[in-house]
Amino acid sequence: MNKKVHIKDKGDVGVIKHLQSELTISEVLANLLVQRGISTFEEAKTFFRPSLDNLYNPFLMQDMDKAVARIEKALLQNEKILIYGDYDVDGTTSVALVYSFLKKYFKQIAYYIPDRYTEGYGISFDGIDFAEKNHYSLVIALDCGIKAVNKIDYANQRNIDFIICDHHTPGNKIPNAVAVLDPKRSDCKYPDKNLSGCGVGFKLMQGFAEKKSIPFEELRQYIDLTAVSIASDIVPVTGENRILAFYGLQKLNKNPVTGIKTIKNIAGVKNKQLSISDCVFKIGPRINAAGRIESGMSAVELLISENTKDAHGFAQAIDAFNTERKELDRNITHDALRAIGNDIDLRNRKSTVVFHKDWHKGVVGIVASRLTETYYRPTVVLGESGGLATGSARSVSDYNIYEAIDACSEFLENFGGHKFAAGLTLKTENVPAFSQCFEKYVSETITDEQLIPVISADTEIKFSDIDGKFFRVMMQMAPFGPGNMSPVFITRNVQDTGNSRRVGSNKEHLKLEVIDEDGIVMPGIGFSFEPEYYERISAEPKTKFDICYSINENEFRGKKSLQLMIKEIIFKD
Repeated sequence: MNKKVHIKDKGDVGVIKHLQSELTISEVLANLLVQRGISTFEEAKTFFRPSLDNLYNPFLMQDMDKAVARIEKALLQNEKILIYGDYDVDGTTSVALVYSFLKKYFKQIAYYIPDRYTEGYGISFDGIDFAEKNHYSLVIALDCGIKAVNKIDYANQRNIDFIICDHHTPGNKIPNAVAVLDPKRSDCKYPDKNLSGCGVGFKLMQGFAEKKSIPFEELRQYIDLTAVSIASDIVPVTGENRILAFYGLQKLNKNPVTGIKTIKNIAGVKNKQLSISDCVFKIGPRINAAGRIESGMSAVELLISENTKDAHGFAQAIDAFNTERKELDRNITHDALRAIGNDIDLRNRKSTVVFHKDWHKGVVGIVASRLTETYYRPTVVLGESGGLATGSARSVSDYNIYEAIDACSEFLENFGGHKFAAGLTLKTENVPAFSQCFEKYVSETITDEQLIPVISADTEIKFSDIDGKFFRVMMQMAPFGPGNMSPVFITRNVQDTGNSRRVGSNKEHLKLEVIDEDGIVMPGIGFSFEPEYYERISAEPKTKFDICYSINENEFRGKKSLQLMIKEIIFKD
């Protein structure tokens, strides 16, 4: 699929020149900083050298004082406490962090992850019944609960107190819990609105630690769990998240908790310096697989494990779940693509809604992402579970799929999520009506431009701008992720040297060697490029084209070199 390349506006020239002089870096690098909102030496210092001292006071968050006071009361009265979380990566890392930290202070503490298939997302009646039956008087709910108004009323009737730690958008009414921590509450003045669910749990533990004079280092030993949650939940890697991700990755790479260390071994990245992207593609899917295929409880068991032998057993089981998940993902994606390809009405829509009763609920979100990559339009994929159609939605750049689903809520039993991703449940007989409503709303509100995938490039450069110092300074801008993506560049009028070739088992990738107008040669790799790209760049006489790329370091036989990661090849005609 051809992509549109958008080049960001250049920053203020005067500010760029000032930063270039103050930091003794190139104009290109100074511009990258200005584009990221950095205009002074001090701001650059804070950006390049994140500090835990710059974490916000947790008591700035609405209800934090109430939450900490309730935990103190539970500690004083020797109450039983239950740590409750969602079954995805953010939820299970949240539970692992809070449980691991509090178990040193609570004799009677346990954790609970709802079953994806029998209980569904978030706080469940079954979970509350479990708490009542087992005499848990306080439940800390993580990465869920902000819309659980009826569930919290049900818990209150049973004298079970809830502390809700969530980061999703609240509904019209805040649940009547003892405390509701959510930076997105309209009445919450907390400076950073973009924490992950695990990040909110971290702030609660930070507040408790401060109140009880517990050294911060006691909490810091679990900070790698926050990095995994930040990466996997695709929250902005800016502000407080940048600090938590920076130090979380440091610990993840040097001395991770036993469970994460074991996942690294199983994933074959034991000795690799992992990035946010590696967490997304190597660590997160394995943790997620437990909740998708069996139970998120397995993921928590692994993440809280302190015994290497036990952790290895849990990790092997989870890796097997991940293998099964990948097979389901491939098969359902194939079926969905075939269904769309065989239906001219579906092909010509501006949205996709597909449903099959046998599609596995645990992987429909992944399939929705795959379909969005192929057709690039708002997509909903549904399977059947518990007699209801249930599934996931994924959006395209700058289109709010949550609002589109909300506009069709009359056909739904339940839904939740945010701008780019959502989950929903409806009666199977309502799927056709929902599909029509969704297509109508999307058609009326989406623009033609939003239906074309866009690569956002930071700036245009020449190959002469790229050297060792350039790369080292650029990499100090990491960790990269939403809000601070790895820089993307464009170089104009390059040509194939004659050494480019197709590679991969199906020759689906491009191994490039290109030369720019100044005669500088650079190697590059482009993944999943159609054969016609190679045919055009290698044709005689040689044609000139533009390339859009990021830069990484390639290591081969002990030798490191810079290479271009090709995102798009732009021909002149």
